[in-house]
Formats: sequence, C-alpha cells, structure tokens
Amino acid sequence: MSAAGDALRLRGLRVPNRLWMSPMCQYSAPAGVVTDWHVSHLEARAVGGVGLVLTEATAVVPEGRVSPADLGVWSDEQIPGLARIAAAVRRHGAVPALQLGHAGPKASTYPPWIDRRRRVEPADGGWIPVTASEGARVLSTDEVRAVPGLFAAAAGRARAAGFQAVEIHAAHGYLLHSFLSPLSNHRTDAYGADRALLVREVVGAVREVWPADLPLLLRISATDWLTGGLDVEDAVTLTEQVLPLGVDLIDVSSGGLRPAVIGSVPGYQVPFAAEIRRRTGAVVGAVGLIEESGQVARILGEGAADVVLAGRATLRDPNWARNVLRESGSAMPWPPQYAWALG
Repeated sequence: MSAAGDALRLRGLRVPNRLWMSPMCQYSAPAGVVTDWHVSHLEARAVGGVGLVLTEATAVVPEGRVSPADLGVWSDEQIPGLARIAAAVRRHGAVPALQLGHAGPKASTYPPWIDRRRRVEPADGGWIPVTASEGARVLSTDEVRAVPGLFAAAAGRARAAGFQAVEIHAAHGYLLHSFLSPLSNHRTDAYGADRALLVREVVGAVREVWPADLPLLLRISATDWLTGGLDVEDAVTLTEQVLPLGVDLIDVSSGGLRPAVIGSVPGYQVPFAAEIRRRTGAVVGAVGLIEESGQVARILGEGAADVVLAGRATLRDPNWARNVLRESGSAMPWPPQYAWALG
C-alpha cells in the first residue's frame, strides 16, 4: 500500500508524491487569459509540496467557461500565459497538469462572490449555454461530433505550453456529464442510445494527440445522488470502457448535475473511489473534504485510492501538502530561500 510521500509513475512521468491539488476556479481571467494571480496562486502550491498541480477547469471553447472570467485554452494566443503556469510549477519539482473543461449547461454564470446561481445574459457579456438535451440550447448531432476535436486541439495547446498531464472534466453537471446521466440525456441519436459515446470519443481524440509517454486523467461523478441518476455501477462501467482507450487515472468525485441531498462528511466520496479501484484495477484519485494527515494515511494505506486530491485545504493553507508529509514522516526540504530561517 502507498504512503503520502511515495512517488507515483504514470507512463513515463514520475509524480513526486500522492498529494495533488484539485482544480479550483479563480474567476480572474479576462478573455480567458492567464494573469499574474494564476501564476502566483499555483506556484505557491508547488512550493507548498503538492506533487501535481491542476489548473482550474480551462475551457476548450469560449462558451465552455463557467463564467466570463474563467481560463481558456481555445486559442494559440493563450499558450504563452499558460506556459507561465507550467514553468512556475515545474520550477519547484511539481507536475503541472491542465484540466480540459466545457461547462455546458452550467456555463455563463457570475463569480460565486457575486451570485454563482445567476446567469450572465448575452447583453451583459454572457452567452446561451449548450447541453445534451435539456436547457437553453441543445447541441445538434453534428455539433456533438465536433466536440472531441475541440478537446483534442486544446490538449495540443496544453502540451505546447509545457503541461505534463491533462485531465478531461466529465463531472459536476458540465457538458460531458450531461451526456452521461440518464437524467439529463434524452437524445434520440447515437449519443442518446449510448450515453458514454461522447466521453469515449473525447478520450480517444485527446489520447491521439497527447504524447504516449504522458498521462491522461479523467474526472467523473460516480453518482448523481439522485434517484434514476448515475450510480457507482455506471462509474465502474465507464472506467472499464476508457482504460483501454488510454486513460491513466480516474479522478473520482460526485454530484453536481442537479441539487441533491448529499451527506458531506470528511471523506464522503472515498468509498466510490475504493469501489472503482477494487473492481476495475484502475489507478484512482480520491477527493471530498480530505484535510487531516490521518485521513490521508488511511485512504492510501488501506488502498482506497492511489492519490488524494485536495481543493479547499490547499486554498486555506498553501503548505497543506508539506504539513501532511511532515506529519506522515516524509518531510521535504524547504527551498533555500526559506530553509535558512526554517531549518
């Protein structure tokens, strides 16, 4: 079984430890372009000991942004800014990873400190969201067929920017999740008959352009927490389908499709990761209110997951990973700029 300080090899990439940073939107990217905030924010977590640093959901098309202030990777003009993030993270020995996203029906919202539930209307700089079969605008079959190419082109830009891993976002009610769930996909074409078809096509298209020696991650919602929605059986089936296509790690989250009653206690999503790992043999990441070093030790030590991803914990404390590593007996040296004072 694994410990927090153990390295993990995915294809030809060595990740220095099992404590990773989950994508956390910053709502600070005018026109989808990286700012100094993004660089300093993510570099601080690399200094803080995180083994793999994921960007926020980075939109493959402008209308795929959660808000008009989200990062994008739909244009070559965005590559230089993204390259600043990748270089800053690698400077400190961490792995830079970019999450490829399309918010679909959950797009065009205001930042959460304004009103995350309210749409930004086109007259105010927003747009009409797209979806599988419910919402303002349903994608045509031809438009759906174009989606894998959009993700693949974005992955190519991520590589040009120097990222060493990419993650496809297929969770939380975003576009790909809206195709996966029986509650939101009532299409009558091939993408309704086989709800996982689009995800498989996106994975295949990205894997085709992404280097063979670098890993591809997939974030999923293991359950919708709703009657008639996705459940862990669906998650197991999807995992079995995408592993042969070149997915190297399943990042197991849950929910997000619609409001649901969720018992959000520390580690509440870990059992889903454990079940998927046990039944498929996949390398998996666990998320969900994991903050204490004892939690991390149990999750990794008992084989419930191969890595732990933390979002809010790393926002609250940029040195969260360093602290967990120290408490687990795997302390890492401080950069010399700090070491002279801290020992």
